[in-house]
Amino acid sequence: MSTDAKQCESPLLSQFRHGLRREHIDNALRDIGAGWQRRELWMTLGLHDVRQRYRRSKLGPFWITISMGVMVLALGLLYGQIFGQDIHEYLPFLAAGFVIWGLISTMILDGCQAFIVAEGMIRQLNAPVSIYAYRGLWSVLIAFAHNIWIFFAVALWFSVELNWNFLWLLPAVVLLLLNGLWMSLLFGLLSARFRDVPLIIGSIVQVLFFITPVIWRPDMLPGRALLLHLNPLYHMVEIARAPMLGHPPALDNWLVVILLALLGWAITLFFYSAYRWRIAYWV
Repeated sequence: MSTDAKQCESPLLSQFRHGLRREHIDNALRDIGAGWQRRELWMTLGLHDVRQRYRRSKLGPFWITISMGVMVLALGLLYGQIFGQDIHEYLPFLAAGFVIWGLISTMILDGCQAFIVAEGMIRQLNAPVSIYAYRGLWSVLIAFAHNIWIFFAVALWFSVELNWNFLWLLPAVVLLLLNGLWMSLLFGLLSARFRDVPLIIGSIVQVLFFITPVIWRPDMLPGRALLLHLNPLYHMVEIARAPMLGHPPALDNWLVVILLALLGWAITLFFYSAYRWRIAYWV
């Protein structure tokens, strides 16, 4: 590039070009890898976060299960009547959907706060920045481990057949967590710089809840299948909900979530490699 062209180049474009250097991408990958190696630290921090949230409570984290159970039961009885659904089929569907939606939505919302809530530690602790994204995901996974018992209770009560397809839940959760990690790194970075981002994403997630088949079934949307399949959260919910209900997840659901992971990680590495070092100043 000529000297005149370099002088005319905008500062933002210059930063993007600077962020695309190979060494910066390598540093970002090393940070993410080093964060995974420090899992004893972020697992301890994540468990501490859950305990702090329910300290001095007799039931502790089991309040997560109780609140989810009450919500599923209340909405199941209400919307089952409104939609004219058979409660024996609708309540297991709702329980599975709520448990998975809780995992996905909390990953997104907590990911926005990953670096903000760790302000003091980021400035004082010499550790990879990515440990705070891992920390948030571990807390979310602990909550999911509590909530999934709600589905087991509903499945047992309504005699839902748990067959070998249930094993698909494990790779589905792993894929969801891989998506959750890039969301935490990207949204956490953007939220540290622009404090309106968590509020914007929170509003978007709230709207997506109503247009994602969690409390309503996909077959209730005849003639609008395209609108449904353009919603990536539908595919994220479905790859985990289908095995819980005894069905193999559809190939198109898997492909969309895998494509979302690849695209999300490509964008995240671009921004994370360019601006990771600024997080300590932004928080």
